[in-house]
Amino acid sequence: MRIIRYTQKNYTSELRKLNRRYSPPEGVEQIVREILEAVRSRGDDALMDYSNRFDKAGFTCAEQIRVSPEELKQAEEALDEKTKRAIAASRKNVTDFAKKSLRKDWTGKNAQGALVGERYLPFQRVGIYVPGGTAPLVSTSNMTVCLAAAAACPEIVVATPPGPGGVVNPALLYALREAGATEIYKVGGAQAMAALSYGSKTIRPVLKIYGPGNSFVVEAKRQLFGVVAVDLLPGPSEVVTLSDASGNPAYIAADMLAQAEHGGDSVMGLVTDSEELLESVRTEIAKQIKTLSRQAQLQKALSDSAWMVLVKSFDDGVALVNAFAPEHLSLIVRNENAVVPLITTSGAIFLGNDSPVAVGDFLAGPSHELPTGGAGKSFPGLTADMFQRRTSIVRLDQESIRKSAPIVEVFAKIEGLDAHGRSATIRVDQR
Repeated sequence: MRIIRYTQKNYTSELRKLNRRYSPPEGVEQIVREILEAVRSRGDDALMDYSNRFDKAGFTCAEQIRVSPEELKQAEEALDEKTKRAIAASRKNVTDFAKKSLRKDWTGKNAQGALVGERYLPFQRVGIYVPGGTAPLVSTSNMTVCLAAAAACPEIVVATPPGPGGVVNPALLYALREAGATEIYKVGGAQAMAALSYGSKTIRPVLKIYGPGNSFVVEAKRQLFGVVAVDLLPGPSEVVTLSDASGNPAYIAADMLAQAEHGGDSVMGLVTDSEELLESVRTEIAKQIKTLSRQAQLQKALSDSAWMVLVKSFDDGVALVNAFAPEHLSLIVRNENAVVPLITTSGAIFLGNDSPVAVGDFLAGPSHELPTGGAGKSFPGLTADMFQRRTSIVRLDQESIRKSAPIVEVFAKIEGLDAHGRSATIRVDQR
């Protein structure tokens, strides 16, 4: 774990490395470009090849890519009632929160009396990616598909990578169906993004893609922007704690270890102005890690991606957090009402010692799909209104066109577009 203190000579240069903007990891951009082109040109054949190579799916025909009704039935039968109740509890909270985020149609009149307004319609066909990897992300089903269902999207297409033999975790399949998925395909990675965007014989293209993923998935979304719409760039997960001396070191360590068990390139950090807290958290991590099961993932993440920063003042800590733009921020400070307005780039903020990030991951209500890699400086987290398409409405009558035409004529003259002006004045002159 990397420790950075304001007393170090290289403190400024080390902090500079934590001021991030998203860029694809070296080598990923070209690999993704080749995968996208292969799927665009070869369709289902490329999807089967990649699934068999990367996921050991064992597909022999394209029909096996789509999850069948029988597989969904078997998934439901495989689950106990306790698991189903937990999935349902999460689904209810996420759905209730999502419905409050939906935008509503409105109309009004402008200064000239013209009727103006907005209509919000659901995207008719959306694609959602649910990652696989070392843990079946059942919670991501609710955190994405429930929002599409709340927005009343009629076609909700899910892609998720299969395990060996083309098997998908039954809890994941059950959660996807219950959340509202209308089609589920066993395909992952950049190839899934390509299939959802370009389409194939088996998978019809969608209008917008949502969902988190690894660096290849995120880069594919970036390259496909324009072919389809995309929600944001949510990559490997991140948790940063910003705490003064009031932080509970055992809780902070537990949050960091919870993040570390994702393994890979997950990120966990602590920013504090308390040397005592920093050292106590280090001690707690060393103690708690011995009790956890995913040792390989934990050790790798702590070695590669964990850091702690001792800042000179809490204001310096706030500035560092805004520069880093963490996906999840745990904010533990005595005067939180004064500090919260100063946090400008975090995807989600968890307030106080008793608010573990894991509750946000699974249950609280807001979607856990959030911007990572510094993208929080430009992107918000996923909300239900991202599944709505906006259309503006304008209607003029005789009185409002009479008041509007002279103003339009002035703009038309300034811009040298006399036909624009005439298209307005003709409606007045001929009466």
